[in-house]
Amino acid sequence: MTLLMGIETSCDETACAIVRDGKEILSNIVSSQINVHTLYGGVVPEVASRIHVENISAVIEEALNTAKVTMDDIDAIAYTQGPGLVGSLHVGVQAAKTLAFAWNKPLLPINHMTGHIYANAFVADLQFPLMALVVSGGHSELVWMQNDWDFKVLGTTFDDAIGEAYDKVARVLGLGYPGGPVMDKMAKEGKPHYHLPTPKTAGEYDFSFSGLKSAVLQLIEREKKQGNEINVADVAYAFQETALGSMVGKTVAAVRAYQPKMLVLAGGVAANSRLRQMITEAMNEIEGTQLVIPPMYCCTDNAAMIAAAGYTAYRHQAFGSFRDAADPGLLMPGENQSFFHNN
Repeated sequence: MTLLMGIETSCDETACAIVRDGKEILSNIVSSQINVHTLYGGVVPEVASRIHVENISAVIEEALNTAKVTMDDIDAIAYTQGPGLVGSLHVGVQAAKTLAFAWNKPLLPINHMTGHIYANAFVADLQFPLMALVVSGGHSELVWMQNDWDFKVLGTTFDDAIGEAYDKVARVLGLGYPGGPVMDKMAKEGKPHYHLPTPKTAGEYDFSFSGLKSAVLQLIEREKKQGNEINVADVAYAFQETALGSMVGKTVAAVRAYQPKMLVLAGGVAANSRLRQMITEAMNEIEGTQLVIPPMYCCTDNAAMIAAAGYTAYRHQAFGSFRDAADPGLLMPGENQSFFHNN
């Protein structure tokens, strides 16, 4: 039995979790700042880091109390080293180091995006080779895992990540922040009224959303010049169908080409109801690859997923040291050696 503490502070959630053997969640405490940052129309880094400082001790204490364990019971501390906001990351890194020093516990620095991938371990035993569609506010990637803790990027975005594109289009439509959930809800009320161009990329499995965002702006300007009232729900529908259709199409093509045993969704945008529906319908047509979708509570940032990835790092003895620092541009393990691109 291995008992890990996970600490996550990469953006605007202060989180701590206690997880047994990478699968059994004993506690998963998340203190969200969303109500604060909504007032500013997006995350303010300085504000986020200050709130992390205020919340981190209480969140850790609550996680231990909820799990009914003490620091003496913990085998190792997994924490988010990056990527993310450097000020926010720094709070979690220092908290993990402080606990590790005081209780003589090993440290496990974890890449935030690997945490999202391994969140699927709470649903099913991960089978390799595995493909992960990683979609969030900062990332849109197809990741190939030939083996456990082995990562290679098949495709990525060269401009906006899908979550970022959702936020930008929502802002244009006056729907507020965060844009993803409200756009998803609004699109359900929309109809196939407007047409948007399918994004084009040079790489077979790459993504692009900046041009789609520009197309929405052009659509709105064109309609205004013609004196037409903008149907916000129909624009949301057109954007979502085009963006997700392109993403799902490339993912399915990659699955057919590489034939993984499992395809998993990962990241905040994995909570999108239309993405879940589209990927499920598409994968029903493919035999031999199991589709795994993470539980809703593990799509948004949390510490249980960091502990889940930490368990695999623990088994691979991928320990860190007190010299490790927050790294806002952190690459996945082995990226310099084994990541490749299809361009």
